[in-house]
Amino acid sequence: MPQTLKTLGPKAAADLDGDLMSDAGGFSIDQLMELAGLSVSQAVYNVHPPSAGNNGGDGLVAARHLYFYGYTPVVYYPKPTKKPIYDGLVKQLNNLHIRFDNETPFDKLAGESDLIVDALFGFSFQPPVREPFDQAIAVMEKGVKPVLAVDTPSSWHVEDGPQNEGLGSKYMPDYLISLTAAKPNVGHFKGKKHFIGGRFLGEDVAKKYNLNIPEYKGLDQIVEVPVDVKVEKL
Repeated sequence: MPQTLKTLGPKAAADLDGDLMSDAGGFSIDQLMELAGLSVSQAVYNVHPPSAGNNGGDGLVAARHLYFYGYTPVVYYPKPTKKPIYDGLVKQLNNLHIRFDNETPFDKLAGESDLIVDALFGFSFQPPVREPFDQAIAVMEKGVKPVLAVDTPSSWHVEDGPQNEGLGSKYMPDYLISLTAAKPNVGHFKGKKHFIGGRFLGEDVAKKYNLNIPEYKGLDQIVEVPVDVKVEKL
């Protein structure tokens, strides 16, 4: 494992996604979402095996995979994205009778769950947190239940990390899965486990962005990396 963890800022991360979805890269957005969701579901399985109980989660793709692993996911999705790809993902979960619940207060949902998957915001998020997501951030910040954050902890600035004060300033998820590559705010992460996920990055794209491809084992879609590793922003 390299001694330095290379990270991508928001522009580089967006450019890399663009390269993957270009004619040269050959991926579609739904393929990348599927692979990312699969990685998230494996990270959940790693930190909280299904024999330990049910799971409450937010990632739509991850929720489908988790259902087939034997979990009982609950999806909090208060502000749906009105695009065909998201409509299809919701329909898939509805066909499996996976529960969506935007009415129950989030603190009650969290209390009924064993693990929260934080997939509220992506790396393009800019503070502050607005309604209706503020109640979820407030609950996760209290540490009521363990949290696995997807790519970047929600409410954190992608480069600067948690807010200096106010909502989200004390939010520290227990686990983090960085998709494709870690983001600069990973230097502020002090949780229990950090994973890199997304087993689709080829040597040419990795070389262009000066990234090290993790050594995935067997069928794994994730690789655990040290939490306290030195971070290098690219």
